[in-house]
Amino acid sequence: MTLRLRILSATWEAPNIVSYELRLPEGGELPPFTAGAHIDLTLPNGLVRSYSLLNPQTERHRYVIAVQKDRASRGGSKWVHENFRVGELVTVNGPRNNFPLDEAAEKSILIAGGIGITPILSMVERLGAIGRDWELVYCSRKRSGTAFLERLQGKPRVRFNFDEEPGGRMLDIAALVKAAPATAHFYCCGPLPMLEAFEEATKDLPRERVHVEYFTAKAPPAVEGGFTIVLAKSGLTLSVAPGKTILDTLRDNGFDTPFSCTEGVCGTCETRVLEGIPDHRDLILTEAERASNKTMLICCSGSKSDKLVLDL
Repeated sequence: MTLRLRILSATWEAPNIVSYELRLPEGGELPPFTAGAHIDLTLPNGLVRSYSLLNPQTERHRYVIAVQKDRASRGGSKWVHENFRVGELVTVNGPRNNFPLDEAAEKSILIAGGIGITPILSMVERLGAIGRDWELVYCSRKRSGTAFLERLQGKPRVRFNFDEEPGGRMLDIAALVKAAPATAHFYCCGPLPMLEAFEEATKDLPRERVHVEYFTAKAPPAVEGGFTIVLAKSGLTLSVAPGKTILDTLRDNGFDTPFSCTEGVCGTCETRVLEGIPDHRDLILTEAERASNKTMLICCSGSKSDKLVLDL
């Protein structure tokens, strides 16, 4: 669903991190969301970027996001910081959830790094509201650069880890996992090195107890080209040239295909595969979903077969 929302407020949260409150211009209820969900912002410069909703899911009158101005920004966060103004309207799609909370878990252990705290905040609110057992370890370089510190400090279930302060060190995720109850569910969102350490520490656990969300890709997109895509609904056959993704090819040929991150981390461009073997490069699909080859993320994944038939 596409919405036009007004920027009601902008709040400084930490160096290079600003939160934005978005509401319908005429007031009223927004589409519901669940803890861990995100929305997609379509920016006037043509980029589409996903941002987690950090307010409680019971709030239907507003969406709240936080945007970190990335030093290596490809134009999204930099544009938001330099151009978002209170009172202006923005185009929003969603919400969608690729990082859902298992509300039935006996205990949830949440690990956040930096701006990765944003989807975790709504989870903390939800777990508290339904009376579940949880704990949060929030990692940041320094206290002075930590967003939402006032919102979380003083909570007995929250532990901070400042690795660049005197006596600080990197969180030992493996030790944290090892010491947890046998039925605990684990959630992690943060920078790539943290997520890689988390996946290594939880590799032997049942997959239904391990939940992770990436903000950036681990692998480059498949741009080898040299295969064709057949669009089943339109009957067209297109060649994917070297240096191009499937998404590039579709857009070059006039198809207004939904997309956002272009890195396989948001799920916007997920497409059904009717025939062929995709070269999966995303961070959304489970191992079982990849093995079935029934769906793929066309922004980053390619083809291992000479032809892919897509439900487009």
